[in-house]
Amino acid sequence: MATPTTLPATFVAGNVLEAEQLNDLRGAFRVLQVVQSTLSTQFNTTSTSFTSVGLTATITPTSTSSAVLVMYSGSQANASGQNVFTTVYRGTTAGTNLGTTNGFGFAYSTAGGTTSSGVTGIILDTPATISAQVYTVAMKTSGGTGSWSENNTRSSITLMEISA
Repeated sequence: MATPTTLPATFVAGNVLEAEQLNDLRGAFRVLQVVQSTLSTQFNTTSTSFTSVGLTATITPTSTSSAVLVMYSGSQANASGQNVFTTVYRGTTAGTNLGTTNGFGFAYSTAGGTTSSGVTGIILDTPATISAQVYTVAMKTSGGTGSWSENNTRSSITLMEISA
């Protein structure tokens, strides 16, 4: 993949890029492929450890320098007034948790009766491989029962390979 190493550090009005610079710019930071998977089946759990909700997608990067933009969305609910947390893993739930406890890529419903909320997570991953990579959406509760794709609503995960 081309990287924009020949580009000027700053641009000034009237600057003209040379052919080599334009070619580098054209090849950098492009979406190389998009993979999407959907799920419309409700998943319920009482687990306090992250458990797959059944929503996964697989992408095979074309370069070890590529990044994978992972976006997922759906709905979750807590039927017993407990917290419900959602994250995404590279691999299975035994793999690398790409979410964090500070809120980035980590969504939750708050305690206090039955709560239903839409969930969206966006995470940029750099797997540094050209082997197939599986991404898995998972959830857990702080106790009680949590649901994903409540009432069989549609949820999705989209993977985009971004060139470096």
